[in-house]
Amino acid sequence: MRQRQKMGTAPTVSSLSRSNRRVLLTAVIVFRFFQYCGATILLGSSLFFIYGLPKTGPCAASTQRWPKLLIILSSAVLIISAVMGLISQTGLLAGSFGEGLKLANLQAVVTQMNFGWSNITRALIAMTALISVTALKPSSVLWTWCSILGVIVCSSFAWMGHGAATPGAGGYFHLLADIAHSLAAAVWMGALVVFVFWLWSGQSSAATDLELHDSLRAFSGIGSAAVAVLVVTGLINSWFLVGVDRLSEAWTTLYAQVLIAKLAVFIGMLGLAASNRYRLTPALGSALESGGARSKALTALKVSLVSETLAAFIVFALVAWLGTLAPASVH
Repeated sequence: MRQRQKMGTAPTVSSLSRSNRRVLLTAVIVFRFFQYCGATILLGSSLFFIYGLPKTGPCAASTQRWPKLLIILSSAVLIISAVMGLISQTGLLAGSFGEGLKLANLQAVVTQMNFGWSNITRALIAMTALISVTALKPSSVLWTWCSILGVIVCSSFAWMGHGAATPGAGGYFHLLADIAHSLAAAVWMGALVVFVFWLWSGQSSAATDLELHDSLRAFSGIGSAAVAVLVVTGLINSWFLVGVDRLSEAWTTLYAQVLIAKLAVFIGMLGLAASNRYRLTPALGSALESGGARSKALTALKVSLVSETLAAFIVFALVAWLGTLAPASVH
């Protein structure tokens, strides 16, 4: 922060060279992306361990190593990215990465800006999750606790986005729509990650493949509900940020172009999800019933689920970028 700026006040955008600003802005986007990934896995995967995996047997979350490791990894990623995201954003405002490391600047941002306290909240909640998963044995109680922590973390993103800046009474409605959007995305994405880990865990037998088939079928209804919430809340957010009256001219802005790219990837995810539900999952069920070769059906599922998960990561990257752009409605 410049020496002439008073200590104890939140930093404002300082003069940065174009290259330094680009580096810091890229860092902000990257760390937002990793926060989205860590938070959605913390919530969505923990929740799926409760309703999607069998309670007992070789496929239960309590009898396998990777569910616990997955939550440990997501919590660690969330802690690091939340802290580094706060430092990068503070540096972007204060003038350099070094200024972003200064305690006075960080304290001012945390106490006076939404993204400051929300980043700290995510880091502390993720630390709580990490300690809990490390110290406690896997159980439905642990996964429920992690799910509750995940709800808090995912909800906090609403105060880092454009919804928190919407003025008037509509701001509360926009904020609620943002929260619902984040929670629905976590439910969908977290389950996808679990399926990918499950398919690549090396466990494959008639019994475990039947459990996989049943979990895929059980998730189909929940996944459809999550998609419905995403569509409705996405339309609400677009209405607030783009506006019906500016729709024809908004598409020339960078914000709208990135939003279109996000929607295109999202539509691709819907196509993959529909294929999983109506073609690939029934194909696995048919192979299990007939006693035929399951490898072809499992391979097709692996490719589809991995593709859908990668598409979700692309969506998160685009959302992280969108968060740094001015909405089309303010141009």
